Amino acid sequence: MALLQDKVALVTGGSRGIGKGIVERFLEEGADVAFTYVSSPEKATATAAELAAKSGRKVLAIQSDAGNFDQAQKAVDEVVATWGKLDILVNNAGITKDQLLMRMSEADFDAVINTNLKSVFNMTKAVIRTMLKQRSGSIINMSSVVGVQGNAGQANYAASKAGILGFTKSIAKELGSRNIRSNAVAPGFIETEMTAALDPKVVEGWREGIPLKRGGTPTDVANACVFLGSDLSSYITGQTLSVCGGMLS
Repeated sequence: MALLQDKVALVTGGSRGIGKGIVERFLEEGADVAFTYVSSPEKATATAAELAAKSGRKVLAIQSDAGNFDQAQKAVDEVVATWGKLDILVNNAGITKDQLLMRMSEADFDAVINTNLKSVFNMTKAVIRTMLKQRSGSIINMSSVVGVQGNAGQANYAASKAGILGFTKSIAKELGSRNIRSNAVAPGFIETEMTAALDPKVVEGWREGIPLKRGGTPTDVANACVFLGSDLSSYITGQTLSVCGGMLS
């Protein structure tokens, strides 16, 4: 049987990149999946229809800004109204606005914290009531190796991703008695559409600095999420799983 057979999942920022990879793998493992997106409704709707036809599962595209408290609640309400439950939440929505601290604006700091960190609070707060009633649930928060070790020029991003780790551990302690698990995934250098536009020599230099000598793929991250969302990880909570090719070794 598929690892996520008949589970219902919600993935924020699931229309492209790592988020889309997670949606695709969840569908392959038997879940029905809703994903949020902020813009381009025609493209998101087409993506949902394409994935549903390919997988034979149900897919729901929801236009919602996870960084907005009310919109987060409405997204969760729509999923529960549609399918009657919500088993897995993947807090994946995120942005970068990289700059050295001396040049970083307050607006850029606030935007990254709001989208990357406050969205995790918003979405988790929104699913709590449903998961408490079910007495089950898996919350998966997308952090980063940058949140573990920091990175020059990414103080806002690193702060947001480090905050996610503390939030994840706290929620694990609060909700463990109700069989609700909370874990984080910390990707390293993952090659997506965005990295494809970079200078190939720069990308190759990054690969050479990784013990496995390659960048990761969205599927690599998605496979970790499948594990954390499935019953295979039923005794794992409050942990951070690094998907980084050995960068943090």
